[in-house]
Amino acid sequence: MSVATLGVWRARYELRTYFRSADTLFFTFLFPVVMLALFSTIFGADGDFQPAPGVPALPVAQIYLPGLMAAGLLLSGFQNLAIDIAIERTEGTLKRLGGTPLSPVSYFLGKIGQVLATGVLQAALLLGVATLVFGVELPRDAAAWGTFAWVFVLGITTSALLGIALSSLPRTGKSATAVVVPIALVLQFISGVYLFFWQLPEWLQNIASIFPLAWMARGMRAVFLPEEYAALEPTGEWDLGWVVLALAAWLVVGLVLSRLTFRWIRRDA
Repeated sequence: MSVATLGVWRARYELRTYFRSADTLFFTFLFPVVMLALFSTIFGADGDFQPAPGVPALPVAQIYLPGLMAAGLLLSGFQNLAIDIAIERTEGTLKRLGGTPLSPVSYFLGKIGQVLATGVLQAALLLGVATLVFGVELPRDAAAWGTFAWVFVLGITTSALLGIALSSLPRTGKSATAVVVPIALVLQFISGVYLFFWQLPEWLQNIASIFPLAWMARGMRAVFLPEEYAALEPTGEWDLGWVVLALAAWLVVGLVLSRLTFRWIRRDA
């Protein structure tokens, strides 16, 4: 079997395993939907929200939607894979796979395929809840959905590769959650997911802009928020060109690191 065929086979296996895990489903698949419902209910009780003069008032759910969409990419790719691979390494699953014809590339393809499939389902569910339950108006022009497509693909692929790379850091599967979750949580707070990015101090915005989540969130804001909201960005523009460059750069970093650091067993085992 070719590398690609083995990757597709592995992706099917990963999907079946993913949907059999209740805790994974909640903390990576349903978590953004739950947070959207929570924020919209708490902060949207008084009607539409206008964050600054000169920008139109919007439902709270619409303002939170871009950040939570980006957070879903991070949770599905980065957090989920970093923890799962560390656990598989500790339990000996990777060691057994190392004795099969499955190459690391096919293993990567399987993991990324699973993340892409679940990411699409998660995004569809999040958009459905935002539209049907909270009255969010989705974009109607093809250009906006084209932007959504490339931000989504670049973002989730980058997150998956960085998750594979980070999976080599925890020494055991038990410590994986303690290592990975705080990193993901801090990134969400400083990147415009739970706190509006334009409300953060400038120095914190600069730190957040080093990491890919801030650029994923900015790309999603360009899709789901009116053009007037670009004035709230640090440069007053959506800067989609910089979004492409930043995510592409992190994708290359994740690809190189994942290939250099991945082992079927830990080097110090």
